[in-house]
Amino acid sequence: MQNNEPGQPAAPSKSRRKRDMAELQKLGEELLGFDDRVLLQLGIPDGLLDAIRAARMITAHGARRRQLQYIGKLMRTVDTTPIHAALAARRHQQTTHSRDFHLLEELRDTLLATGDAGIATVLGHFPQADRQHLRMLARHARREQAAKQPPQASRRLFRYLRVLQDQSS
Repeated sequence: MQNNEPGQPAAPSKSRRKRDMAELQKLGEELLGFDDRVLLQLGIPDGLLDAIRAARMITAHGARRRQLQYIGKLMRTVDTTPIHAALAARRHQQTTHSRDFHLLEELRDTLLATGDAGIATVLGHFPQADRQHLRMLARHARREQAAKQPPQASRRLFRYLRVLQDQSS
């Protein structure tokens, strides 16, 4: 039975309410991956924080599902705007980190495949790089690769590229 008075807004349908609750439950599930320190910074109430801590320890499927439903219920009273912002920032950070990591891997592979010609590519990305040190690391890594040895020099090259990346940021 809906109230169809002219001045009153229409109440959300039962399906809409269910979708909203499922969204809050999913949001609560994503909060399980956050540190307690971050959750406190978001201003999450103590009851919800305790429920999240309890959910982290639950391994049984049914019990975990019920706990997530309870978290969704508690989330109804919380302003979710800062939580959404924190999740978006976390996703952006993970994406940026992955992209940077892949770039470093690509530069290392280019150095190993093309030799001294790849140094120009690295210097294009990181002009502050020491050309001689880079050449030496790449040479050692290629020698190591040809001898089918463990990639110790390749790892050193990657760490040097990461240091260069951190310096340029």
